[in-house]
Amino acid sequence: MKRLTKEAIALEYGQQDSPTVLAKGSDELALDIIEEAKKHGIFIAEDPALVAALSQVGLSEEIPEELYHAVAVMLSWAYWMKGLKPQD
Repeated sequence: MKRLTKEAIALEYGQQDSPTVLAKGSDELALDIIEEAKKHGIFIAEDPALVAALSQVGLSEEIPEELYHAVAVMLSWAYWMKGLKPQD
């Protein structure tokens, strides 16, 4: 029986031109990343395909251009959930 693995990727956006991989991990580390995000009121999205693509990006690296659209959709949801507009 194959064991399911929990994965998490944390992105930072605002300090650089494009979103940057801040943290990533599997299993217990993934749960720690998610818990820390929850503590700080950070939007959490579940998208296995996006996580798989982002897992190929190194820590502190900006995401590749081909992922801009997918990440922009997630960021727009995050803004909407917090009642913010992009210029905020």
